[in-house]
Amino acid sequence: MWEPRGAAVRTAALLLGAGACYCLWRLAAGGRRAAAARGPPADSSPPVSTHTMDVDALQKLIHLLQATDDPLIQEQALITLSNSAAFSVNQDIIRNLDGLSVIGGMLSNCVPKVKEKALNALNNLSMNIKNQEEIQVFITQVCRTVESAPLNSDVQLAGLRLLTNMSVTSDYHQKMINSIPCFLHLLSEGTERTQVPSLVLLFDNCINRDILIRALAFAANLKKSMNDEEGTMIEEYSEDSIFFTLCRDSAPFAQRLASLLHHPDTEVKEQVVRILTQ
Repeated sequence: MWEPRGAAVRTAALLLGAGACYCLWRLAAGGRRAAAARGPPADSSPPVSTHTMDVDALQKLIHLLQATDDPLIQEQALITLSNSAAFSVNQDIIRNLDGLSVIGGMLSNCVPKVKEKALNALNNLSMNIKNQEEIQVFITQVCRTVESAPLNSDVQLAGLRLLTNMSVTSDYHQKMINSIPCFLHLLSEGTERTQVPSLVLLFDNCINRDILIRALAFAANLKKSMNDEEGTMIEEYSEDSIFFTLCRDSAPFAQRLASLLHHPDTEVKEQVVRILTQ
């Protein structure tokens, strides 16, 4: 006879073991990279192979999320799934095991840490185009989460990062359009870490012309103020900074700007050119 509680305990132990193995692997990989950075004599050990979790272990983690109400176990399971989703082969496995719908179900969890870890896991999984096709059903819920979460909270940031990944193509922009007022609010009231994804999300062909021009003008003026008369950046900024994003042309930001060069409105295109040429 199957013992639910005993099975949950055994699976939880497997989960903790998997998480420990992952941490040890990261430490070992970090040690090898540090040794390589120091130069000769060269490390003769073989290169680290791509880390993948066993399919059975991933399936147990997914089943554990469905079976337990313990938020600590849920959080640890989501962290392990999120870490494993950093590897493309696991992204397909998790999808094929119906893991996307199970993880997406955690977005309704009332515990902020669990919700945050679910958003982080979906964010890593969204790097896969086929996964995006399934994750898009949660976009409206993610938008509501971003709007209702405390300002600049980890949950809000995790939601914004997922929306940014899901907006790299124009397929799902329409699902986010009702959250434009929220993105504008975060652009003016948020800290740098929430301002960056909010700004990127506002650069959208679907957005009202006046709002789009306002966001572009904000970015153009900000970038201009960062450079001296010779066009050189006045100081260095952290990677989480909106200033760093404007100067280094991060992938989502650059892709959005490039798409706006085809906008039918002349003023929109002029503002894009201002950003690109400063």
